[in-house]
Amino acid sequence: MESRDKDVMRICQFARFALAGLALAALSAAPAHAQDYPNRPITFVVPYAAGGGLDVLARMLALKLSERLGKSVVVENRPGAGTVIGAASVAKAAPDGYTIMLGTSSPFAINVTLNKSLPYDPAKDFTPIVLTSNAPFLLLVNPSQPVQSVSDLIKLAKEKPGQLSYGSAGPGSPQHLSFELFKMLTGTNFVHVPYRGDAPALTDLVAGHIPTQFAEPTPVLPLLRGGKVRALAVSSTSRLRPLPDIPTVAEAGVPSFDFVSWQLIVAPTGTPKDIVDRLHAEFMAILALPEIKEEFAKTGRIAVNSPKPPELQKFVQSEIVRLGKVVEQAGIARSQ
Repeated sequence: MESRDKDVMRICQFARFALAGLALAALSAAPAHAQDYPNRPITFVVPYAAGGGLDVLARMLALKLSERLGKSVVVENRPGAGTVIGAASVAKAAPDGYTIMLGTSSPFAINVTLNKSLPYDPAKDFTPIVLTSNAPFLLLVNPSQPVQSVSDLIKLAKEKPGQLSYGSAGPGSPQHLSFELFKMLTGTNFVHVPYRGDAPALTDLVAGHIPTQFAEPTPVLPLLRGGKVRALAVSSTSRLRPLPDIPTVAEAGVPSFDFVSWQLIVAPTGTPKDIVDRLHAEFMAILALPEIKEEFAKTGRIAVNSPKPPELQKFVQSEIVRLGKVVEQAGIARSQ
């Protein structure tokens, strides 16, 4: 009997040691994952076609991040369905820090109201990393149009109700929403033609297939210098540094008009906090570089001082509410 009791005690003692060893291994493994990060290439998703303003920004940031981390950061364009395809793929990716995404207010705020059956929840399926910038838009027309000003465009649209079209970077994109706001405030009727980003829309604008659109300044500036498009106004409340002679839409006759897009980098929810904090610190250092600041100033992008990830989560939730109201006021919210 005594021998059996000793055997039981030895077994129990062995089990305690084994459990303690497993617990210690688990505790040591968790921080090691973050300490080793990154040990392979990082995929940086852009939910728009290559060549647009967001794509240019992503490639600039990816290059700097790669230099700082010593690992390749590969920009992958996943356009389609108004950013839903790219955003859904990132929401479902492994939360290990090797898939991140640069998106606009579309996938993270606008689409919630615009599309009631999203395959992801922007408030729950992403961990915000850093707010990179704000972007105003230029109201453009093809030079062949008999339009020299915002008032000219409004007049032409009222003379031809429903006959003029406008391009956008996709359904639910800030470019789409900005033009719908323009329509609402001016009482005009344009037909929406969605594309998979600024670049393909601009191609059709230059070719004369669409007469007008709002677009990010970055890919537009070379086209303006070449006389291939005409800029009528800027969507923000202040003029752009590289285009000081272009008025704001408000200055040009639509007093209450004000619309800019924000750009946010996220990771899938569940990404280790140490990795999120590391990426936040790296991107903040990149955004503080003089060459990045100068590039923003030259292209009209507006620098911001990003909050930390926990505060960014609250920012996204508040923007879902704010931009949802704009979508509803513009009359483009979907019931399904």
